[in-house]
Amino acid sequence: MPCAYSRRAGFAQALAVARQADVVVMSMGEGEDMSGEARSRAHIGLPGVQEELVRAVHATGKPVVVLLNTGRPLIFNWTADHVPAIVCTWWLGTEAGNALADVLFGDHNPSAKLPMSFPRAEGQIPVYYNHFNTGRPVGTEGAGNFVSGYRDVLNTPRYAFGHGLSYTSFAYDNLVLDQTRMPAQGRISVTLNVKNAGPRTGDEVVQLYLRDRVASVVRPVKELKAFRKVHLEPGQTASVRFEIDREMLSFYNDQLQWVAEPGEFDLMIGAASDDIRLRTAFELLP
Repeated sequence: MPCAYSRRAGFAQALAVARQADVVVMSMGEGEDMSGEARSRAHIGLPGVQEELVRAVHATGKPVVVLLNTGRPLIFNWTADHVPAIVCTWWLGTEAGNALADVLFGDHNPSAKLPMSFPRAEGQIPVYYNHFNTGRPVGTEGAGNFVSGYRDVLNTPRYAFGHGLSYTSFAYDNLVLDQTRMPAQGRISVTLNVKNAGPRTGDEVVQLYLRDRVASVVRPVKELKAFRKVHLEPGQTASVRFEIDREMLSFYNDQLQWVAEPGEFDLMIGAASDDIRLRTAFELLP
């Protein structure tokens, strides 16, 4: 770890400034030379003593916002547990300051969703939403012995694929399929309503996931198959439509053939892979 990330020399000055502030915005994360080709890290926590500084500033009692500069998922469990506002900025360009100010001051309502899962610990890696089921799946986190769960950490990621917050809230309802038995070369039309149930104009990314219940090879517990972004004023409701076809249900079998096998499929609509709001099922006919 570069020695610059291990220095505490500026802590006293940072705390003095924090005590005089109304809100403390802390830009933390990786340096520009820590992500990219040939930049692997065995431990992906916040580098050096950065989380120590977050703890110290948090102890002043001032409201804290953390900006997370990174090119990969990081582990920052104490910060995630104690800091109420965290913005994952990734690596932004020359207008980063203006863009982030627009978000922090509420001039822009964020709508982005994570394209990857953030683990709680390195031991969970690889961690991803579209994993296979196991012979002894975890029904409830922390439940019992003889299940495929960790003994010292939850199975779930800290932040799941598709996660993202907004300054407003969205309600999902009225999921309708035009048919529940899909002919081999047919299609199913899926509609639902999304309402902006909060006080601010915002955009929501509605995500459609499918699960093939039984197949000739093991299939994931869910797969993102489509998404729609809708812009809604406060109180406004929009109808969102998806279309499921044979291609969406296909996969490579053990003969490397691209096939869709007849059977039952679970359909899930959500705001993230771990925030499924609506569910139903349908059957693909022979």
